[in-house]
Amino acid sequence: MVTARAAAAMAMFLLVALSASQMASSLRPSAGLGVCRPSGYLPGRSGNCEKSNDPDCCEDGKKYPQYRCSPPVTANTKAVLTLNSFEKGKDGGGPSECDNAYHSDEEKVVALSTGWFSNMARCGHRIKITANGNSVYAKVVDECDSVEGCDEDHNFEPPCDNNIVDASPAVWDALGLDQNIGMVDITWSEE
Repeated sequence: MVTARAAAAMAMFLLVALSASQMASSLRPSAGLGVCRPSGYLPGRSGNCEKSNDPDCCEDGKKYPQYRCSPPVTANTKAVLTLNSFEKGKDGGGPSECDNAYHSDEEKVVALSTGWFSNMARCGHRIKITANGNSVYAKVVDECDSVEGCDEDHNFEPPCDNNIVDASPAVWDALGLDQNIGMVDITWSEE
């Protein structure tokens, strides 16, 4: 015969066991841990898109995903390297967000997707970028905006994807990459 106290203890045990099981399943990658989904969509608006590095330019009425997050940063964070000029009058748009300045194409500088930029927390940090067995260090000077775009401040380009390291020609050269490719899978880490 089960007493009321024993039944209550058994019910409490089952509740704790089910809670622990639910918590463990929510930590599995398949349950969405580390997944960054679009937070909305930006309606496209075309304009005067400067095309020095063959950027994607916004199209009227097209919807572009917006991200306020990026994948988790690890010792070897997977990303896509894109080409960007940080010089005045080129495809990078306005001055860099970290220092309100333009940067020569000869400087090893990058912009990180919004989530990785982390409200300017990585400004001035050096990151190590690796591609095809070569590595280079570059300084974070800007945000590759994953939320806003399709306006003059963003060269009428859509918001960046959530996994972008937008790099100057100097970074591409140091990695021995062909700038005509425009996009390359890389890994990056913090120094």
